[in-house]
Amino acid sequence: MKKLILILLIFPYLLIAQDDLLNELESDVQEDNNVTSTFKGLKIVNFESTKLVNKRNLFFIVAHRFGSVENGIDDFFGLDQAVTQLKFIYGISDAVNIGIARSSFQKTYGGHIKYRLFRQKKNGFPVTIVGYNLLTINTGLEKDQLPKLEFNNRLSYVSQVLVARKFGKRLSLELAPSYLHENFVRFDDQDNSQFIMGIGGRYKLTKRFSLNVDYGYHVNRSSTSAFKNPLSIGVDIETGGHVFQLHFTNAQPMFENGFLGQASGDWGDGDFFFGFNLSRVFDL
Repeated sequence: MKKLILILLIFPYLLIAQDDLLNELESDVQEDNNVTSTFKGLKIVNFESTKLVNKRNLFFIVAHRFGSVENGIDDFFGLDQAVTQLKFIYGISDAVNIGIARSSFQKTYGGHIKYRLFRQKKNGFPVTIVGYNLLTINTGLEKDQLPKLEFNNRLSYVSQVLVARKFGKRLSLELAPSYLHENFVRFDDQDNSQFIMGIGGRYKLTKRFSLNVDYGYHVNRSSTSAFKNPLSIGVDIETGGHVFQLHFTNAQPMFENGFLGQASGDWGDGDFFFGFNLSRVFDL
């Protein structure tokens, strides 16, 4: 009984001590002065954001794009023409990620590395800078239709510099200058090396919802190309530590070489695609 009374008397002091310890830990976290939560998703919509997977975390991502809504009920607003991408991303460290993926669009496989170079600081460095490099293999090209096709023709490369800044609690903006090299191009006057200036942003609407937009201006697109500049609009929904993304875009492919160079939809004609991204994280 005496031991019980002693525990009851000491317990409030233990709680106070715990609170003091937590306050010290929080102050330590704040002392690094890093700006956090510039973006909540690994992508803004199509473009990569400056967010990275934490060290020893494995993300499994299912990305889905329905067909164009332009044909209406004939193909159930694009349901019959859907494409899917499955992706794994692993955090080697908090600043370096690697990933592999497969998309049903042109039966494409890809591998990427994403790495943080600089981080925005409160009253310090003004932006976060992240590098991103992607290699893709288009296995959908057919030798019967392209007799001179070689393995090298299936390869595409993308390099991006992602420069983002968080303005206050609600607004984040990003510039994404991008270099795309395709060994096989579909138009005779299209350069293999292509340059795109991407821009994107996130505006926090409520505690759990944000509005996201990104756009890519293709600098040297072929004059005979039927493809458009990619424009995408979506929302992030935060649910229990995860981010569920819903969006509309004029680009059905999800790899960077696809949406940067082959966005086929036209917003003005109602030719765009509905899609979503789902993710599951595993702590290894």
